[in-house]
Amino acid sequence: MNEEIVLCAANAYEQKFYLNPEFDSLPENVKQELQIMCVLYTEDVGGVLMLVFDEEGNLELKVDHEENDFFFDEIGSVLKIRELQKTKQELFESLELFFRVFYLGEEIDDGE
Repeated sequence: MNEEIVLCAANAYEQKFYLNPEFDSLPENVKQELQIMCVLYTEDVGGVLMLVFDEEGNLELKVDHEENDFFFDEIGSVLKIRELQKTKQELFESLELFFRVFYLGEEIDDGE
């Protein structure tokens, strides 16, 4: 069974941002950065952006859009995701570590 846990999502159609209440313990500046990043993405290219943890604690950026959304920028979406993966790499790695320790119960080595 492939179980995913949604960290947060932004929806251009409903103009809403969602942060999973299970992650309320994240620092306020991290929550704000996630909100700004997701909302700017959906304002730029449209659709829905979700940040999701897989079973192993890897953070994935998932994009979806309505079938008849002719304003959704598919090329821009791919480019924007690549840009986010580069510019937000440290944030994403920190979130993965947080998830692995607090949700999966992994212990971290001093070397990490």
